[in-house]
Amino acid sequence: MKFTLSWLKEHLDTDADVSAVADAMTMAGLEVEDVHDPIASLAPFTVARIVSAERHPNADRLQVCQVETVDGMKEIVCGAPNARAGLTTIYAPIGAWVPGLGVTLVEKPVRGVVSNGMLCSASELELADESDGILELADDLQVGAPAAGVFGAEPVIDFEVTPNRPDWLGVSGIARDLAAAGLGRLTTPAIQPVPGAFDCPVSVRLVAPEQCPIFAGRVIRGVKNGPSPEWLQRRLTAIGLRSINRLVDVTNLISYDRARPLHVYDLAKLVGGEIVVRPGQHATDSGEPEHLIALDGKTYALDASMSVVSDAAGERPIGLGGVMGGESTGCSDETVDVFVESAWFDPIVTAQTGRTLTISSDAQYRFARGVDPASVVPGLELATKLILDLCGGEPSHVTVSGQAPANPAAFAFDPARVASLTGLTLSDDRIADILIALGFEVVRGSPWTVTPPSWRRDVDGPADLVEEVARIEGFDALPSTPLPGLGAPSRGVLNPRQSRVRLARRALAAMGYAEAVTWSFTKQSTAALFGGGDGTLLVENPIAADLDCMRPSVLPNLIQAAARNAARGHADAALFEIGPIYLTDQPDGQRTVVSGLIAPRPARSWTGVETHPLMSLKGDMLALLEQLGAPVASLQLVQGQNRDWWHPARSARLQLGPRTVIAEFGALHPRVLKALGADAPMLAFEIVLDSVPEPRGKGSKARPAADLPALMPLTRDFAFVVEEAKAVGDLTRAVAGADKALISGVRVFDVYRGAGVPDGMKSIALEVEIQPRESTLTDADIEALTGKVVAAAGKLGATLRS
Repeated sequence: MKFTLSWLKEHLDTDADVSAVADAMTMAGLEVEDVHDPIASLAPFTVARIVSAERHPNADRLQVCQVETVDGMKEIVCGAPNARAGLTTIYAPIGAWVPGLGVTLVEKPVRGVVSNGMLCSASELELADESDGILELADDLQVGAPAAGVFGAEPVIDFEVTPNRPDWLGVSGIARDLAAAGLGRLTTPAIQPVPGAFDCPVSVRLVAPEQCPIFAGRVIRGVKNGPSPEWLQRRLTAIGLRSINRLVDVTNLISYDRARPLHVYDLAKLVGGEIVVRPGQHATDSGEPEHLIALDGKTYALDASMSVVSDAAGERPIGLGGVMGGESTGCSDETVDVFVESAWFDPIVTAQTGRTLTISSDAQYRFARGVDPASVVPGLELATKLILDLCGGEPSHVTVSGQAPANPAAFAFDPARVASLTGLTLSDDRIADILIALGFEVVRGSPWTVTPPSWRRDVDGPADLVEEVARIEGFDALPSTPLPGLGAPSRGVLNPRQSRVRLARRALAAMGYAEAVTWSFTKQSTAALFGGGDGTLLVENPIAADLDCMRPSVLPNLIQAAARNAARGHADAALFEIGPIYLTDQPDGQRTVVSGLIAPRPARSWTGVETHPLMSLKGDMLALLEQLGAPVASLQLVQGQNRDWWHPARSARLQLGPRTVIAEFGALHPRVLKALGADAPMLAFEIVLDSVPEPRGKGSKARPAADLPALMPLTRDFAFVVEEAKAVGDLTRAVAGADKALISGVRVFDVYRGAGVPDGMKSIALEVEIQPRESTLTDADIEALTGKVVAAAGKLGATLRS
């Protein structure tokens, strides 16, 4: 919403300058976005007169002008076709910023002749969209007169209107609030009825009063349309509107002056002498919707949710109620008789029509927020007066169909609520004065009875009145009272789950993983790839079309994040995320998981020695579980039972017992990666944090004393022959459990298949680290321990390789 300072002063008697007005608006709750002062931008430009104009010696289309300026005689090169001796125009000196060109003038030769300034067109001063030549001004203007004064330039204030304050869409509403805030005295002229000379020949019928409850109009015959006077053109141009003609400009002026949209029809183009306001309908038996060619030249398909203004007994649409008129009944310079419309259209219907048809006109913007219903007839009377003043003519009586919506209801108000809710100490007289200045009707009693004005339908309770009083009194007047001290804040205590999340985050970061924070939502097609089928939890009001369900796994988000990194040249990604997943087959539907993903793209090496990335991933996962306190030694490695987004031959799960799944890890299925736009291979793990048992020790969190053996460890190698299907991890756990006091570690260093090993079998070579504790082990002790190792392996069907 824009307005000029002089326009405001037609409604507000004040000496405040534009800066004071903007400050007062801000303190009254109006969000000022910009204050544009064209006087400042036009300051370098002054009136000048061309004394002589000669053809440029080196260019046929340029002229060398001798110009009388505020700086004396100047030689200026000009290419305008209308540059001639005796012409009064606008001069820009060297160093001036020309807003229409976006350049600063410098002294430089033009085809060999130095130009000492510039003669300006209207478009170069941003006074018009385009120009054919330099400005031609009145000859009686004095050389050196400021351009701002010549063009009547004045400051323009632009501010944001909140949806609950449609009365701010008129300058009169802004003036009312500023007057209540003490910036001046409200002087908005009262609207006087204009008597009609004959009965209105156009009748109005309302078919859908729920869409348009009231419609007023009158005929004015004998008008003379044409260009608007200069004052009206300047006023509209200053706020960014294009002057069209007198009739249209009057409606635009009242829309911005009183927040009252209007429309004018060419009476000669109306058919049937009756206007019917109805819902949109199907134009043919085939079910095709009717169409309207609007004033913007576009054709719109109408439906029953829209309010349509029609003539020809309701058959021909001539306008969209509250949005835009039709081209068929638009006014032109040849228009002689007009029908002026002033109606009230339902805000929800108007807003929905604008969204459906993607129309955002000034009328639609106002009706969608709620125009004052009480302004229907007064707005028509004001339009009649202006049309008679500018165009002449003779008005008919006003015809009104329907009834305006009821005014807001009165309610009780205790003025003591102001102090209790805001802390402001104001007298009852001051509170009453503020409310009355804002248009409220106040009846004092015990309690007070307050009736909101017709233009304040957003006020429906005492708290709203308190807000109005605080806003006008000034939010800077609110007392600043510190809250009572609560002593030293207690340090937060993390629960076990929070502690483990923090520990996992630090551990993975230390391993070189980067944390990703992604949405807890995904789209249904992605969820279906990770087990989220028909039971996916759908979001009723998603923030985006591709985030319409809750994620059943964190992995798709990590895969897409790694793919985005790869697309930008960072293919070797290592990411993790700790967060919730949502499963419909769980009692509470939610689990917390720790997910990690690597996209191994190692640099090429001549050594040929590298660790398999799947083994590195597994090592990271086991190290993380170790830090979380999981019983890693008791976990079972199970292959072939992972879900279908894992590679069937390169994935496994860790279980605690037959039912409790602690983690799944391995290579992701190429089919899933392709569906998500990612390149294989990608490896990942997903630990269900809720399934990891808490450590048994819940005593002191202090670290125990370091257990540093005094004796040197020793190693013994074993080679066991086992069945091909036997998991190596089962064998290493069995050997490690043969004597937990002495065996400190077991490592696989070779797997052999071939000569000397039966078919269907494999040889596993293990290095067993033995750590003496109390004394050096004798040969007998070592032999006894060797027997235990062989016996433990034998329980799995393993035999020593001979």
